[in-house]
Amino acid sequence: MQHSILVVDDEQKVLDIICPYLEQEGFRVSSATTGNEAIQKVEEIKPDLVVLDWMLPEKSGLDICREIRGISGIAVIMLTAKTEEMDRVLGLEMGADDYMTKPFSLRELSARIRSVLRRVSSKKSEEEILQRGDLFIDVEKVRVWKNEEEVFLTAGEFQILYTLAKRPGVVYSRLQLLQATTGDAYINYERSIDSHVSHLRKKIGDGESGVRYIQTVHGLGYRFRDDR
Repeated sequence: MQHSILVVDDEQKVLDIICPYLEQEGFRVSSATTGNEAIQKVEEIKPDLVVLDWMLPEKSGLDICREIRGISGIAVIMLTAKTEEMDRVLGLEMGADDYMTKPFSLRELSARIRSVLRRVSSKKSEEEILQRGDLFIDVEKVRVWKNEEEVFLTAGEFQILYTLAKRPGVVYSRLQLLQATTGDAYINYERSIDSHVSHLRKKIGDGESGVRYIQTVHGLGYRFRDDR
C-alpha cells in the first residue's frame, strides 16, 4: 500500500528537498505552502499523514494542526526550529503525533513517518471492533463511536484509548502510554499524557452517565474500567 503524505512548508527550497526524497522512499507526496492551501488539500486528498512546519504565513502550524484535528484524525508530524521543551509539549498537546526539530536528516524523517503510520494502522485483524459498554472502537479503520455517534479523536488519543481498552483493568504508566502514542518514551514529556487523557475523556463523555471508563490510578497511571 502506497501511503499519501502532505508536506506543508512556506519555503519552496525545503519542499524541493523533502518531497523528492519521500517519493524515492515510496510515498505518494503532495505539498502546500500556506495554511489555507494545507487545509484545502487535507479535505481534498485525505492524506495518511501531514508533515507540518510550525512557522507559516497566514496561520501557524499549531493553528493548522488544530483545524486538522477538527475535521479528521490524520496523523501529523510537526517540524520546527523551536527547541524549548514547552514548545514540544505544546505541539503534542495540540494533537501532533510526533515532533522534529530542525535541522534533521531526511532518513530520520522517513523513519519517523513510517513509525507514526505503523502506530495508527491496525495491528489486529481487519474485522476487529472492540466494544466496551457504549463505546465501539474500530481498530482497522481507526474510528470510535459512542451511542451510535462517531467520536473524532486524534491519532494519539485513539492509541491511548485502544491501548487501555484492549486490556481492561491493566494499569499503564504515563511512560507506557507515551510509548504507545509517540513510539518513544521521552521522560520529560510524560506529563503531556495527562493533557491527552483529559481531552480524550471530554470527547468520549467519560463520566457523564456516572460511568468512568478511563480511571486514574494515583502514583501509577491509568487503566480502563474492568466490568468483569
